[in-house]
This record gives sequence, structure tokens and C-alpha cells, in this order.
Amino acid sequence: MGTAAEPLSRLVVAIFRHAGSEPEEATAIADHLIDANLTGHDSHGVIRVAPYLQLLKSGGILANRRARIAKDAGALVTVDGQQGYGIAIAREATAIGIERANAHGVAVVGIGNASHMGRIGAWAEQATAAGLLSLNFVNTTGYGILVAPFGGSDRRLSVNPIAMGVPRPGAEPIVHDMSTGIIAAGKVRVAQNKGEPVPDGCLIDGWGRPTRDPAALFADPPGALLTLGGHKGYGLSIFCEVLAGALTGGGSSHPDNPDARRLVNNMLSILIDPERMAGMEAIAADLARLERWVKASPPAHPGGEILLPGEPERRLRAKRRAEGIPLDANTLKQLSDSARLVGVPEVEIEAGLIEAA
Repeated sequence: MGTAAEPLSRLVVAIFRHAGSEPEEATAIADHLIDANLTGHDSHGVIRVAPYLQLLKSGGILANRRARIAKDAGALVTVDGQQGYGIAIAREATAIGIERANAHGVAVVGIGNASHMGRIGAWAEQATAAGLLSLNFVNTTGYGILVAPFGGSDRRLSVNPIAMGVPRPGAEPIVHDMSTGIIAAGKVRVAQNKGEPVPDGCLIDGWGRPTRDPAALFADPPGALLTLGGHKGYGLSIFCEVLAGALTGGGSSHPDNPDARRLVNNMLSILIDPERMAGMEAIAADLARLERWVKASPPAHPGGEILLPGEPERRLRAKRRAEGIPLDANTLKQLSDSARLVGVPEVEIEAGLIEAA
């Protein structure tokens, strides 16, 4: 069994409300973090509460900021996140993109100067729920440099995620959410909290040697993550820097970036109305044929199953809603300590950490 999702969500709302967020912002953050846990992306779930509060205390995050339109060219919009919670800013900026794509058929939204934007797949899901296809590219200005370039032995790039989604009337959307690093840094933190090694081929230590010890990433000298697929993931990572960083004006990951001393995410989102191209009915029919064809492949292993991108997350979301979110002892302690730090009453902390029935 695990921690029940709804009480846990109420606790996270209470934490951010006590930390100074208005109800809408606190709810947006809690909804996003809990859903990340529900979908199995624990690296982007409530394990982020303590780091967010640390950033708030240090001035790296400012509460109750909105997505301010800095440049408006109709279908092209540049948004200033005003150093706010990236989750709240990305949600609002995606809503702006949806509005513009509905008006113009396509929208390109560049977001800069926002803090950590959470699980990027959530913004692709927000677009598919509105009937739009989207592509989303993210970088970090320099504070989040964690990844070695292909052939390199130390940190030079951010993890640089990419997420994309397409709606399908009468069927679940196809959503792909990936990091150009072979694993997310948050997953290394999860492994460290659990006292488990990371998989082979994910990490090098501060001397460039392969290691499975998650502590190596945070040691002195620090280790580095490797890119997914070697030189191919490296190429994708460079283009996240181009699209999310240079093109939006937020800047790429390097220590000379003026924002390199604080956690800043930039995102470029491209939203397309499928109806104004091939048409949603034709696209849905074609994707249904593709799904049947792909899933007809004989499984490589007995009892195996071919799944589309997004299906594992949906299945796990349903399972964890029923059975609870499994949280390790370190994460539970960090969460309760964070709640006490901002003044959440003990009775609310205990109510938020109950197990699922």
C-alpha cells in the first residue's frame, strides 16, 4: 500500500498556502506534483516540495507571479515567467497557446524566466485535452547543468526534456515525455533516497568513470549524467538549447548566462490544430490503423505487450489512485519536515500522510 493521493494533495496545497501561495497557485502546484507521482514519475512528484521551498526562501522563486506576455505577434507569443513557480507559469502559458492555436490554427509560445516546470508531459496533455497536437522543448539556463556532452567527461548541458502529444477522438491521446539525459536527475535523487543503485550506463563520477552510485552525481567533484542514445540524444539536447534557450531569449546552459545562478526553465511550445490540416477524423483513423499494426507485433518476451506512448502512465495512474502512492521513508520525512517548517498544523500533516484504504 501507499499514501492516499487525495489527502496527500490536500497536504501539499496546505504547505504551499502556508508558504505564501494564493489558493489557485498552491492547487496548481499540488495537482501537478501528485499527478507526477500517480503516473510513476516520482522524480517530479512530492520529492520536489522541499527543493521548491528552499528556492522560495532563497529568492529563486517568487510566489504568485503570472505569465506576462512580453512580445505578442498573434500566433507567436513570448512569455515572461517573472521568476514564478514554473508549474503555474507553464500551465498559464499553455492556456495562452491553446487560445492562440484555436484562433490561428497554430501557435508558438516561448517561455522564459520561470522556475522548474515539473513533468513536461503534463503540458502536452493539457494541449491534447483541448484537441491540439503539441511539441514542447525545455532547457535550463545553467543552474541545472548535469549532463556530459557525448564523448565528454564532465557536466556541460542540462537534462533538456522533450514532450509531444496528439489527441485522438474516441481514444486516449498519444503522449511521449522524455529526457535527453538517459535518466532525469530527480530519478537519481529517488534512487539515493531509497538507497538503490542507478542502472548501468547512466552516470559517470567526478573523474569521468562509469558508476552506479547515485551519490556520485552530488559529490565533490560532481558526477554527470549521460545522454540517451549517445550522440543522438546529445544532438537532441543541443537543439533543446537552440529552441528553448536561444530562440526564446532565455539563453542556453552555460555559466556565463546571467540566470545561471538560479534555477530557470525555458520552454518552446508549438501547438497545432489538427482539424486545419488533414482533419481530426482522418488523423484519428490513420492513427488507429497505426496502433493496430504496431500492436500486432509478436511480443519479444512471453506475456509481453506492445504499448503506445502514454499508456504505461495511464495504467499506473489508475493503479496508484486505488492503491496509493508508494513513498520511501526519506521522502515522507522531507515532506513532513517541509510542512512543519512553514507552519502546517501537526493534525493536517498526519491526515495528509494516511495510507490508501
